[in-house]
Amino acid sequence: MSTPFPSGPISSVSGTSVVVRGDDIDTDRIIPARFLKCVTFDALGPAAFADDRAELAGSAAGPHPFDRPAHQGASILLVNRNFGCGSSREHAPQALMRWGIRAVVGESFAEIFYGNCLALGIPCLTADHDTMLAIQEAAEADPAAPFCLEVADQTLSCGTQHWTLSLAEGPHQMLLSGQWDATGQLLAHDAELKATAARLPYLHQFQGA
Repeated sequence: MSTPFPSGPISSVSGTSVVVRGDDIDTDRIIPARFLKCVTFDALGPAAFADDRAELAGSAAGPHPFDRPAHQGASILLVNRNFGCGSSREHAPQALMRWGIRAVVGESFAEIFYGNCLALGIPCLTADHDTMLAIQEAAEADPAAPFCLEVADQTLSCGTQHWTLSLAEGPHQMLLSGQWDATGQLLAHDAELKATAARLPYLHQFQGA
């Protein structure tokens, strides 16, 4: 996908959506273990849901939502309960991000997956069961319909339809302030960091020895 990776404050995410239904979808399904041998995350996008996609290819139930032409370029993933459970592999949100996902809305998320997404600037907002089903039905009824996720207001809209979501206060502030982006904060304070390092004697005690 050509969508640039997020940086800085994130107040909203807009784009089409893709629905992946089912409770307890674990990280092994999101990115199978054989792909964890990669040196970088760059090639993980096409491998997202690789086994699920292969299983559904050519079947009566297929293709997988990530393989349907109508969902190519989707940026908002709509899921159900306990998404991202299982092993704590950071490759799972990395694969989703490199496929093109910029936000996830679901009933609930596994804690480590949630934290890994936040560290990448991928907002994960929640809705109750009935609301989530309504959102998924609206998305499936018109795959080309644009959605707008407002992080500040914690809402999701599509045309005249609006849904109220939830986001914990800490992640909410981190996303809106840009504090989720640890690397960006370090680069923005490069001069201060170098000045601090220059004052630390243990960084220089062996120089010239």
